[in-house]
Amino acid sequence: MSDTIFVKGKKVCLVTGAAGFIGSHLTRSLLNGGNQVIGLDCFTDYYDRKLKEKNIEGLSAHPLFKMIEADIVDIDKLRLEDIGVDLVFHQAAQAGVRASWGSDFAYYTHHNVLGTQRMLEWAKRVKPEKFVYASSSSVYGNTDKLPMHEDDLPKPISPYGVTKLAAEHLCNLYHHNFKVPAISLRYFTVYGPGQRPDMAFNRFIRAVRAGEELVIYGSGEQTRDFTYIDDIVRANYAAATAKGVEGRVYNIGGGSRISINGVLEILRTLLKNEIMVRYEPVQAGDPPHTYADSGRARRELGFKPQTTLEDGLQKMVEWFSGRPN
Repeated sequence: MSDTIFVKGKKVCLVTGAAGFIGSHLTRSLLNGGNQVIGLDCFTDYYDRKLKEKNIEGLSAHPLFKMIEADIVDIDKLRLEDIGVDLVFHQAAQAGVRASWGSDFAYYTHHNVLGTQRMLEWAKRVKPEKFVYASSSSVYGNTDKLPMHEDDLPKPISPYGVTKLAAEHLCNLYHHNFKVPAISLRYFTVYGPGQRPDMAFNRFIRAVRAGEELVIYGSGEQTRDFTYIDDIVRANYAAATAKGVEGRVYNIGGGSRISINGVLEILRTLLKNEIMVRYEPVQAGDPPHTYADSGRARRELGFKPQTTLEDGLQKMVEWFSGRPN
């Protein structure tokens, strides 16, 4: 990531979920731009802590970076208002559509809903310049209307999607009632180096490199709008610097809508290996299609994705080279 936005202003930035996939990329890019970053992460056990630690490897010695291990629900105890935070990038969340059912839903309400509400209460007092919230295309659910537009009625079909939508509503409430400068970005299937191990591209590449069978849930004809990680970082920059967009919601898509079977064809070429596939029934909460209408983000934020799916997958394959399966 070569962007050096904010380099003149030298902002103090709070990144929640800083050790996660997206948060770590954003943190590294902000530091490269000369900004001070306070990283906040509670290192949940959704996946191996060591992977999160590797995400931020080398950052601990950076003079402009401070990492705090804490739950965002407890943000009041951290006295961050004494530091003077300019920009908040709220990336922290309990992730995973399929894992959000049953008794584990309590983790989702805690981290995604209560955590966001506590962050907004804190922001109400601290008054940052912007509060950028990472939402999800999961809020749309199962719809025949494509592409998906921000003004469409959200109908999430997973508990995870419900919590992400609830947090969006909280951002809107705190903006309209207390002038918290909150903006919600609905990410569409983010991929790239460091992607979570439970996500499709990570699983696919690891399986092919190991000569193992990979599992597809559904026929493989379901489609997704895939967004490369660097474009997600650019979208956060755009939201943080745009004027007059507080209280708005934006789709952030990569413009790379393709079927899962289509992705496998690209990977066959890139990895130069045969791919063994086992198709399993569709999992509860998985929509058949996603496709972002990103026109509002283009017009109001100046955001336009710059990485094609082929180029992004090539970068991800290169990242895996030399790594253990």
